[in-house]
Amino acid sequence: MNIHEYQAKELLARYGVAVPRGGVVYTAPEAEAVAKELDGPVWVVKAQIHAGGRGKGGGVKVVKSVDEARQAADKMLGMTLVTHQTGPAGKEVKRVYIEEGCDIARELYLGILVDRGTSRITVMASTEGGMDIEEVAAKTPEKIIMVAIDPAIGMQGYHARKLAFGLGLEGKQVGAAVKFVGAMYNAFTELDCSIVEINPLVVTGAGDIMALDAKMNFDDNALFRQKEVAELRDEDEEDPAELEAARHDLNYIKLDGSIGCMVNGAGLAMATMDIIKLYGGEPANFLDVGGGATKERVTTAFKLILSDPNVEGILVNIFGGIMRCDVIAEGVVAAAKEVSLSVPLVVRLEGTNVELGKEIMEKSGLAIVSADDLGDAAEKVVKAVKEAQ
Repeated sequence: MNIHEYQAKELLARYGVAVPRGGVVYTAPEAEAVAKELDGPVWVVKAQIHAGGRGKGGGVKVVKSVDEARQAADKMLGMTLVTHQTGPAGKEVKRVYIEEGCDIARELYLGILVDRGTSRITVMASTEGGMDIEEVAAKTPEKIIMVAIDPAIGMQGYHARKLAFGLGLEGKQVGAAVKFVGAMYNAFTELDCSIVEINPLVVTGAGDIMALDAKMNFDDNALFRQKEVAELRDEDEEDPAELEAARHDLNYIKLDGSIGCMVNGAGLAMATMDIIKLYGGEPANFLDVGGGATKERVTTAFKLILSDPNVEGILVNIFGGIMRCDVIAEGVVAAAKEVSLSVPLVVRLEGTNVELGKEIMEKSGLAIVSADDLGDAAEKVVKAVKEAQ
């Protein structure tokens, strides 16, 4: 789960992470009131959406008066902000963050994530603040400092000092950085985060360390014990189809292709998308119905796929272990009849009750193409989509 920048800063500040003062607003008059409460002579007006690259898209403005702050907020509110992360459709700005300006001497990068390779929380730092860390990793990997934290001892002072020295900090900046990194680590672990990213982390002219931006992602599986965090969810920022899928315990992620996929098991779903690409197609989604899906859940999954106007064909790939093939077949047939299926449908079933599942589809009266294996299924669905164009 993602949250907005202002929400991340509020959470981090509770743990002792230094952040500039600011306030979120929903109208131009509110922007004027907040700007008056903050110290000038410079304010920063920031559009709040769940995407990076806001500054390049016109979603971050530095202003030098309360009136300019009001005007900038008024212009941003309601605008469709397009960044490299939103895609061409962009996102509507419904709230704006007004923040006091900062005397920036240096811009750095600091992030904490779970490293799947080492199975440890890892802190990353770089002197290249303000840049995408992926770009830094690709062009100048030597400028990234990484410290893996042993879970038996947690974050220690020497970890933070290694990062501080690697960033070229000195004097009182080192002590401030040790406090900052420790607070950030505590927030990460106690709030069940998957990512905490400060970019840029700035050193001010006075030598203070401060989070000029903040991004926090949370482990969805831990939200049951993070009630306060869960309440920060902004469903307006999420894909409606993905929200609907979550309500039915379906794992669905919309993609940009034209071939819808319904699979049981995340690994099999990834393999299915890969083989679709191998045969010249593009997957329209990732959809894992899970191992214990019911007929109703399968029907919902099928409707979700068809709710995407870009879908020109569907591939159902089920390996029935816990999941029974006849349940999948009943759900597919029910959904196809309900929505009046008009795109090619290829189904590959294998496993428990496979013959019964195939019989249900054959007797349905629907134009369902049966496949013998995954390669055969991918080849058939890609061919059918191309022929239908």
